Amino acid sequence: MPLANRVTPFGELIADPARGTLFGNRGGRFHDPATRTLGRRRWTSKQWICCVLEFKERHRRVWGMSYTELFFCDEVTALAAGHRPCVECRRADAYAFRAAVIERLELPTPPRFPEIDRRLHAERLIGGQKRLHRVQAEMLPDGAMLAINGAAFAIRGSEMLRWSPSGYAARRPRPRGKVDALTPPLTLAALRAGYAPCWHATADAGNRSGSSGFLSRTREG
Repeated sequence: MPLANRVTPFGELIADPARGTLFGNRGGRFHDPATRTLGRRRWTSKQWICCVLEFKERHRRVWGMSYTELFFCDEVTALAAGHRPCVECRRADAYAFRAAVIERLELPTPPRFPEIDRRLHAERLIGGQKRLHRVQAEMLPDGAMLAINGAAFAIRGSEMLRWSPSGYAARRPRPRGKVDALTPPLTLAALRAGYAPCWHATADAGNRSGSSGFLSRTREG
């Protein structure tokens, strides 16, 4: 049985056999290493990060004595759940994310990553539950995710793509009017300023199967 370590755009942890294309954590261990099961906690700190699957030939036993390893369909999913790029294994992406935030919000002083984490934590949760943000659909950038009737959709060009643990399936026209965004406002600011997240292969119109799980930064529109 797969572990409940796949992260949805709603920030929930589910068990699913589909392989993730990115890896991450929420600051520490909140699973029981003896039974490899979750308790009631879903994070240990405000540092929610998104990492590469391989780094410096490190090997680890998932859900062992170390932190609780999590996996994402792609970076668009991770950003919607409230994670940000890791400074260690994705240093260039982390600083590109921060630079995009600074540019869009016109911040006078570059924020440190703990400050970004504190702001993201306030934006991704309310009372321990996923926080939705009411926004105008026409203003959503590529890579943003929204919730419609309990399902998650990613904005890509003139379309929105329905999310699943194994990639994107149904395509619909981009919505109009007010919608509930899953992606936190700080991350939306980074996306508007040009931060280009990695997409699962199924987001590409010419590759619907996504069997390889290839990550693409190609943006449409």
